[in-house]
Amino acid sequence: MVANPKEITWPYHSLEEYFAIEGAGHVRYEYWDGQIVCMSGGTQWHYTIGSNAHLILGGQLIGRNCRAFTAETPIKTPTLPPYRYPDASVACGKLVFERIESVDALVNPSLIIETLSPSTESRDRGPKRAACQGLPSLMEYLLVAQDAPHVTHYVRQGNEWVRSDYDSLDLSVALPSIECTLNLRELYEGVEFP
Repeated sequence: MVANPKEITWPYHSLEEYFAIEGAGHVRYEYWDGQIVCMSGGTQWHYTIGSNAHLILGGQLIGRNCRAFTAETPIKTPTLPPYRYPDASVACGKLVFERIESVDALVNPSLIIETLSPSTESRDRGPKRAACQGLPSLMEYLLVAQDAPHVTHYVRQGNEWVRSDYDSLDLSVALPSIECTLNLRELYEGVEFP
């Protein structure tokens, strides 16, 4: 195993090569137009935020027909194949997975949460958000900063996505698609800002 997978630079790779690399170990990668990008190795704050989101939403969803998922559950994105790894997600109703090589990718998320990092922010805000928002089941997409309390919340309303921003630990984000609330103070519990 390579000591630091983020330091690897990859030439163009086919999807078949990506699947071989992705299936060979315990490190998560995403495929971006022939480039293979390591999705592991984030900061402790990145993992704390993702874990907090999963715990908060998972607790609110107990006994309901929805389930919260961690960063280990990929989401199938047909317009940006083969799949993406969000930091947390929620699916409601009958869970639908599709086997893609050796990975079971969730097909019908209702909500996706991405914690922003300097190395992934442009992708999370741009092509990844566009690909995820193209999923018919997706109703909400959240971008969470890790260097300051800030959440960008996109909600599908008909064919449009309405954006709201929250930048205080005293605020809560209402998540209408899953009938939950995400309190920023709880979301950022244990995170130290620079």
